[in-house]
Amino acid sequence: MSTSKETASTTNADIFSGLCKLLMPFNYSGIELKPETDISADLSIDSVTVMDFVMEVEDHFDIEIPLNVLSETRTMNDLVKVVEAAVQRRELV
Repeated sequence: MSTSKETASTTNADIFSGLCKLLMPFNYSGIELKPETDISADLSIDSVTVMDFVMEVEDHFDIEIPLNVLSETRTMNDLVKVVEAAVQRRELV
């Protein structure tokens, strides 16, 4: 049975690509997303929109991102690392 959930074999590039696709509806400025892109500042999105995006990320990757970790996550690269770690933790359970 196939699902859209990501697996532990997901690479950083796969995660980054998935995050870019999920962020498309929130990227009102249409800027090119790079690892160093600051999700909130560069995309000019407010904290409520960031939370909507994070919920999409959690659903897509079948993970939970703790608020204390989220508060320290600024760039796309930071988020890739957070998602990668959460996917790995999920696979260990």
